[in-house]
Amino acid sequence: MSMVLVTDLDGTLLGGTPDDRKRLRDALAHHPDVIPVFATGRGASSVRELLHDPLVPRPRWVIGDVGATVLDGTGFTPVGPVQEALRAGWPGAGPVRAALRRFPGLVYQHGVAQDGRCSYHLAPDRLTDALTSAVEALGCAWVYSGDRYFDVLPPTASKGNALRALAAELGWRPSEILVAGDSLNDLSLFRLGAHGVVVPGAEPALLAALADTPLVHRPEEAGAAGIHAALRRLGWLPAGQGLPAGPGRSAAGPGRTAAGRPTAPGRTAVGRRHSLVVAYHRPPLHWDGDDWRQPSSPNGILPTLTSAFADGLPGIWVTASVGGAAQADRPHPTGLPLSAVPVDAATWTGYFHRACKETLWPVLMSEPERLVLDERAWADYRTVNARFARHIDARAAPGATVWLHDYNLWLVPGLLRRLRPDLRTGLFHHTPFPAPETFAALPVAAELRRSLACLDWAGFHTPEFADRFRRTLAGLPGPPRTAVHPLGVDRSAVEALVRRRVRAPGPAAVRVVLSVERLDYAKAPVQKVDAFERLLARRPELRGRTVFRLVCPPPEPGITAYDLTRQHLEQRVAEVNDSWRQGSWQPVDYLPHRLSPARVIDEYLAADVLWVTSFQDGMNLTAKEFVAARSPLFRRSAEPGVLVLSRHTGAAAELGGPALLTDPHSPEDLSTVLGRALDLSPADRRARMERLSELLGREQPAEWAARIVRAIRACPDPAPPPAR
Repeated sequence: MSMVLVTDLDGTLLGGTPDDRKRLRDALAHHPDVIPVFATGRGASSVRELLHDPLVPRPRWVIGDVGATVLDGTGFTPVGPVQEALRAGWPGAGPVRAALRRFPGLVYQHGVAQDGRCSYHLAPDRLTDALTSAVEALGCAWVYSGDRYFDVLPPTASKGNALRALAAELGWRPSEILVAGDSLNDLSLFRLGAHGVVVPGAEPALLAALADTPLVHRPEEAGAAGIHAALRRLGWLPAGQGLPAGPGRSAAGPGRTAAGRPTAPGRTAVGRRHSLVVAYHRPPLHWDGDDWRQPSSPNGILPTLTSAFADGLPGIWVTASVGGAAQADRPHPTGLPLSAVPVDAATWTGYFHRACKETLWPVLMSEPERLVLDERAWADYRTVNARFARHIDARAAPGATVWLHDYNLWLVPGLLRRLRPDLRTGLFHHTPFPAPETFAALPVAAELRRSLACLDWAGFHTPEFADRFRRTLAGLPGPPRTAVHPLGVDRSAVEALVRRRVRAPGPAAVRVVLSVERLDYAKAPVQKVDAFERLLARRPELRGRTVFRLVCPPPEPGITAYDLTRQHLEQRVAEVNDSWRQGSWQPVDYLPHRLSPARVIDEYLAADVLWVTSFQDGMNLTAKEFVAARSPLFRRSAEPGVLVLSRHTGAAAELGGPALLTDPHSPEDLSTVLGRALDLSPADRRARMERLSELLGREQPAEWAARIVRAIRACPDPAPPPAR
C-alpha cells in the first residue's frame, strides 16, 4: 500500500513553528514509506530555492504553478506526458497578457517565477463577469484565492487534475492519499475523495466549501503540526516517538532483544561480564531533544554493528552518551545491548571537535599542515579514552575479546594492556592510515605509537593502509597482526529501498552529476565546483542540459575546522550559478542538509554520474551504495550510471577497473575525467556497471563483523604489558 502526502506549501507545510516543521520533517525522514508531494502555486525555481531550508523535506513529486507543472522531485524534470496533457490548449503567456491588458484591476506578478500560467493580483471587487468571460474566451481556466490571487491556467490545469493524473500514472488509490491545504486553489485537491486536512487559519471560502466533507480532518494544530496530527490519526505515523524497523535495524522493538526476549529499556545489565566488548564512540542513534535520530545511510559502521548485534553477535556495544549520566540513562528504542559512557558536553567538545577533528583528522587525511594541537583538548581526548578503558575493564569477562573502532579510541589499547592484560584487543580503522612520515608530524605521535603497539590485531580496508600502519610501528616490540577486510554494503537493504522507490527508468531532460558527502575539506567539494565550471566553459553543449547536484550536509555543530570550507564552498556555488545561470537552469544544485536513506536512493537513481573525489578516504561506501542501487537496473536502463572515483579512496582498490578513476589533486584531471564519463556510450556504461556489480559482491555487513571477531580471537595469548 502506498501512503502519499500531498501538501500545499505556504500556510500549510510551511506553517506553524520551526519546532513543528522540524518534527514533521524528522517524522517523514524516519518513515520513508510516506511519499511527500508538494502541490503549490510556486514555480519550479521557487520550490528548488525553498529546498535550501533544512526544515523543508525533499519532495518525491512536485505539482507546481497551481497545477500547470508536474515534476519528478528527484531530478526536477517534467513528468512529460502528464504535464503535456495538463497544458493542452494553453495559448501562451503573451496572448493571455495581451487579451487581459484592458482590465486595469489586474496587476501581473512580475517577480513571481511561473510557467504555463499567468498570475495576477486582483482585489475582490474587481473579480467581474467580464473578466472571467474574457478568460474563458481564451479557452483558459481561472482560480481566485486568498481574496487576492487570480491565476489564469490551461483549460484542464488545476492542482486536483494534476494529482489525479499523477495518481493514475503511479497507481495510487484515493484511500492511499492525504491532501493538505489552506486556500481555494487547494479545493480541487479535496475533490478526489482522498483523506484531507485543512489547517487552522484556512481561507473561509475553503472551509465553507468542505463543510460537509466527511474525509476532511480539521486539527487544532497549525501548519506542519496539523499535518503531523492527521498523519498520526490515519496511522501512517506511530503515536509514539520510537523509530521504525528498517534495513540494518532490529525489528524487535523497544524493550526486546533481537531474539524477542525482554530487556530493560535501552540498557544492559551492569553487573554482567561479557566475552565480547565492541567499542565505538558513536551510538547507533542519538537524541536530538525531541526524538531519537537514526543514521542517514543504511550502510556504514553504525548500521553494520546494529545489524551484527541484531543477527546474534554476542556481547555489548560500549559507546559515548554526550550530556552526562542523565542522557546515558534515557531509554532508547533499539533493543541493542548498549552500554553508555557518559561524557559531558564540554569534554566532548574538546575530545571530538578539537582533538579528533583538528589534531588527528588532518594527519589521517595526509594534510598535516592543517594540524592544530590544543593541550586542553588533548587532555579531554585522554580523559574520554580513559573512561572507555575503565568501562570496558568493568564489563569484559576474563580472556574476553575487545573490538575497538577508529582513531577516536587510539589510547584505549595501551590503557587496557595495563588494566587487563588478559584481553585480546583488536582495532579496525575505517579511515585511511597515513604514511609514517605524516604520522610523525603529530606532536603526540610517540604516545599514540606506544598505545597502538599494545593491540593484538589491526584491520584496514586496503593493503596500502595496512602497510603504512606496519611501517609506522616498525621497531616497537611485539607489533600487532594486521589484516585487510574491506567493508561492503548491505545490498539487500539498498535493493529493498530501490524496489519501493522505482517504477521504471526513463530519459531525463537534464543530466545529473551527483555527489553525496558530508561537508569536509577532504572530500574536495570546492575543487569539484571549480572543475564543473571549467567543463562548462569548454563544453557549451552542456549548459542548460547538465546539473551538478551536491548533497553536502554540514558536520556536527561546533567543529570550527570546517567553517572555512563551508564559507568557501557556498561562495563558489553562488559565483558559478550567477555566472552560468540560464532561465530556470543553474549549474550547481547545492543541498546543504541531510537526506533520508530513501531520498539518497532517489538521487542515485536519477544520477547519470556519481562523482567521488576524496583527497583521502578509508573506503567511501557512497560509491558502493550507488553501484548497489543502479546495478539491478542496468539491463533495463537506456544509460546506466557511471562511477567516477578518486584514486585515493579505499573503494578504488576494489572498483578501480570498471570505474573511471580521477585525481582530485589535478584540476585538469577532474574536469577531463568527468567529461569522459558524460560521453561514454550506453554499451560502455552497461558493461562497466555489470562488472562493478560483480566486484561489489554480496557479503552482508554482519558476516564481515563476524569474520573480524574470529580473526581477533585467533590471535595468540596476549603478551604481558610493556615495562614503563
